[in-house]
Amino acid sequence: MVNRMWAVCVVVLALNLGCNIGARAAPQVPCYFIFGDSLVDNGNNNQLQSLARADYLPYGIDFGGPTGRFSNGKTTVDVVAELLGFDDYIPPYATARGQDILKGVNFASAAAGIREETGRQLGGRITFSGQVKNYQNVVSQVVNILGDEDQAANYLSKCIYSVGLGSNDYLNNYFMPQFYSTGNQFTPEEYATSLIQDYSQQLRILYNYGARKIVLFGIGQIGCSPNELAQNSPDGASCVDKINSANQIFNSKLKALANEFNTNLSDARVIFVDSYGIFQDVVTSPAQYGKYKG
Repeated sequence: MVNRMWAVCVVVLALNLGCNIGARAAPQVPCYFIFGDSLVDNGNNNQLQSLARADYLPYGIDFGGPTGRFSNGKTTVDVVAELLGFDDYIPPYATARGQDILKGVNFASAAAGIREETGRQLGGRITFSGQVKNYQNVVSQVVNILGDEDQAANYLSKCIYSVGLGSNDYLNNYFMPQFYSTGNQFTPEEYATSLIQDYSQQLRILYNYGARKIVLFGIGQIGCSPNELAQNSPDGASCVDKINSANQIFNSKLKALANEFNTNLSDARVIFVDSYGIFQDVVTSPAQYGKYKG
């Protein structure tokens, strides 16, 4: 837990905010908006016709019961919300109402990708563009609550925007030839370029609708995920290099995109979080974090 909390402190400190582990204070920002996939979904898929749902046990066993989070307890963004001083977790778009939206909204959806077709074999999900459209709807509500667009723009400029997508565009698209043709249409370099172009388009919409402090999470080492180890690893233990290699190409381009935004948009602050590198020790030395007991 401490290692994870120090990792998310990177986000907070990079935006020149405080990071007091174990301490709670008044929120350091007025709101926190979250875009992503199953890593941070906290209930948006609960009412969808989808295989990508987590509203049943054993999910949430350390959280008091299932919530829609794809974990036993808190997600990374829950910990970030705590570190920022919020007195509760950021509500999912599916249930956020009224004044609640002023502290932020979680738009994340399990199985979501940057590409529209990503994850379709799992059923319903809210793609990145769909999440951005939902955000635009929320902004309209913020304008109505605060009174006018200028006040809303000033308010939103102080908020943090967390964006982390791309994993499904590889695991549930590019490296799934039985359902998708992208692996034959694009080289890894071409595919990453296409993803970043789509990513950039959605980020510009967020910027045009008030986002100024944006955190971009890179893709982790998904070639080392349990599913890939079980299905594609030569020995069931070695990570799948072709997947990790493709992820690194994407991450390199995403980092360059963050730099591009910072250069061209003087009033924006965009940071890239190297998820691939931060958790390198988890992959290379998992024993230090304990053993799984089935």
